[in-house]
Amino acid sequence: MVYKVIGLMSGSSLDGLDIAHVQLEEVRGQWSYQLLHTACKPYNDEWLSLLQQAANLSVSAFLKLNTRYGRYLGEQINDFIAENAIQHQVNFIVSHGHTVFHEPGSQTTFQLGDGASIAAVSGLPVISDLRALDVALGGQGAPIVPIGDKLLFGNYDYLLNLGGIANMTVYENGCPIAYDICPANQVLNRLAEREGLAMDEGGAIAATGGLLLDVLDGLEANSYYKLPSPKSLSNEDAIGMAFPALSESSHSTADLLHTVTVHIARQIAAEVAKAPHNKGEAALLVTGGGAFNTYLITLLTGLLAPLGVKVVAPDDALVKYKEALVMALIGTLRWREEANVLSSVTGASKDSCGGALWMA
Repeated sequence: MVYKVIGLMSGSSLDGLDIAHVQLEEVRGQWSYQLLHTACKPYNDEWLSLLQQAANLSVSAFLKLNTRYGRYLGEQINDFIAENAIQHQVNFIVSHGHTVFHEPGSQTTFQLGDGASIAAVSGLPVISDLRALDVALGGQGAPIVPIGDKLLFGNYDYLLNLGGIANMTVYENGCPIAYDICPANQVLNRLAEREGLAMDEGGAIAATGGLLLDVLDGLEANSYYKLPSPKSLSNEDAIGMAFPALSESSHSTADLLHTVTVHIARQIAAEVAKAPHNKGEAALLVTGGGAFNTYLITLLTGLLAPLGVKVVAPDDALVKYKEALVMALIGTLRWREEANVLSSVTGASKDSCGGALWMA
């Protein structure tokens, strides 16, 4: 079976709305993909502010924003379809939404972006609310990308996503397990903002800084790192692990960026070491915006080399749009009424087929 699907992803780093028009094909249980058209639609200042403050709104204001953001997503899809002349070449849309509340302990999670509004504006079927069922079944609701890692990228031993939060998929007795490792781009970007920059391009500033041992020790003492998997971080928890301590620090931005980058690389390497590959050389696929952080990748490569793990960065399109691609796959599995979230990853009571379907 062949499916042509649009996947949407808005990550915690708030660098924009990722849109991927993909072709997914399943033949006798084997899946393959093609990235047909892609785009990242940056958020303007108004949307950045709205999404950053969404969790603090009143109930009525929050519900109105949920509708408004859904309609915004529908409009972006319409523009994307027109720009690429792919009318009548989209079977359905899969929207991750933008996570504004995530508290698995209370079996509650919410991704902003009303699916009904997306369907109404685009005129296409929409699948949304991809995490809710897993959380209702007692799971972490995160990460949900590992189903894509298993079906599309199973030839890699480790799969690392460096987004606002770093998360990784590994295999244990052939079964994928995954979890959030540590805050990543969210923290680096906020530090770069001290210098009036959206990000530390390529880790260039971090590379000039020095290591602050007291700051490093404080970051690595966080109790989250002692928790067993499955575990996940909300955006608020991730930011709270580093701020306000870093923003109130008198240390230079370069030194803080350097220290946080070292911290991220060390945490990732520590998790890889906990999942030995027992082979001559293993491969770690790295995607997400952090894959373009040359300094972070250099540090990580150095730490993983003694473990016999090679860091592999794919082509730029896959680095940028892997999550949107996997959202499209998750929605396609929902369309087929097949399991799309793995309990071995999230800790839920069973695998589930998550996602709400909206037919315009």
